[in-house]
Amino acid sequence: MSDGTLVYDVFVSDPFPQNIPGLLPNGEPRLFAPLSTTLIYGRDDAVLVEAPLLADQAKEVGDWVEAHGKRLTHIFITHGHGDHWFTADLLAKRFGAQVVASAGTITQMHGSVAAREAVWDKAWPGQIPPSPVTAVTVPDNRFTLEGHELVIVEVGHSDGDDTTVLHVPDLDLVVAGDVLYNGVHQYLGQSMGGGRDAWRQAIETVGALNPRWIVAGHKDKTLDDDATRVFTETRAYLDAADELLEKHDTALDFFNAMLERFPNRRLGALTLWSSSQALCNSREHPEDTVRHMLEGWVKVYQP
Repeated sequence: MSDGTLVYDVFVSDPFPQNIPGLLPNGEPRLFAPLSTTLIYGRDDAVLVEAPLLADQAKEVGDWVEAHGKRLTHIFITHGHGDHWFTADLLAKRFGAQVVASAGTITQMHGSVAAREAVWDKAWPGQIPPSPVTAVTVPDNRFTLEGHELVIVEVGHSDGDDTTVLHVPDLDLVVAGDVLYNGVHQYLGQSMGGGRDAWRQAIETVGALNPRWIVAGHKDKTLDDDATRVFTETRAYLDAADELLEKHDTALDFFNAMLERFPNRRLGALTLWSSSQALCNSREHPEDTVRHMLEGWVKVYQP
């Protein structure tokens, strides 16, 4: 999409397998959700939003960026989950770019590094490159691309803590990280203890920016970026989770009920299964979010 001066383009890394045997309870293979990487560019320069998880994915994204023929100045990270930034240093070195994020996101990035051995490296051993936290903040959460302002908007908790979006006013665009999802099952594994209400507030904060286009951090690449639809569908998923958690006590029952409610969300069932484990294990102690989140993924990794 273009306003005649700035353009944005999206690369979607397709769903990819874990190095874990066995299938999901519904018989599907264990595929991680697709990952979106967004390039915003002008005549000469460009900014990348997000960096994928695996080294091979970073090579594909880097080649895609290079094919646009622009000078990459910054790589912006929306939040701390490793699937959105573990290859940022690899790409920054390739292009001589600066990694930037909010202060809260940088704190969460350090937490993801601490969880690499327990979570990420178990599922993709040897496939994730070194992931030092090199991101820096920018004054007033603003930076520019060829004179056009790019605004980092802090929205608080969504599918994790200290999340942000990138607002590009001159494109009527928000690159939303995991605040909004597009045709993919949402990660609910950190939404206990009031987290879904906080997530709704984050969505309202993005809505107040009045974007026409939203790039979700996880999207079905066959779908467009229409903001109205993305807002509506993300909210509906959170509402359904509230309703169905009241009706189903076990992770398997909740998982199946959500699949039945959203038959057109073909991608991200692995994420839903991890979420189901975390949510149903947290009923007695919803405040212990980190432990339940980790337990949700560890149980998913069991054959």
